[in-house]
Amino acid sequence: MSNLFDKTTNALASSIAMRQIRNNVISSNIANAETPGYHAKKMDFEGALQRALDLDGQSALSTSDSKHFGIGGVSVTKTRPDIYDDPEGAVNNDGNTVDLEKEMSALSENAIMYKTALQLINKKMAALKYAATDGGR
Repeated sequence: MSNLFDKTTNALASSIAMRQIRNNVISSNIANAETPGYHAKKMDFEGALQRALDLDGQSALSTSDSKHFGIGGVSVTKTRPDIYDDPEGAVNNDGNTVDLEKEMSALSENAIMYKTALQLINKKMAALKYAATDGGR
């Protein structure tokens, strides 16, 4: 089966998937802002997106034996971001490290970037639809 979508569309789809995960991480931090001892989580968005966008396998390592594990060229659906405790979080009196203002700002930024990627995909799909209907003839 031929690939209907180009690299840009695949990159936007990867970005949307990663933004959904980032939204869940940030929302979890906000929900636990009052939980004693909770440590805010952070997601390595850029690293995960870079791994997901290695569509041509250019970052893949070559193997000299068929028994070696393949590395790189991972599909978007199998790419998972690194989620870890935020090392920059200041500890409150109750041991909580969530900075509510920072998390709300990150949530707003993520929502804007998510909507932007969706709009770009919608424009690309509209162009495909226009081409498929023979330019409106």
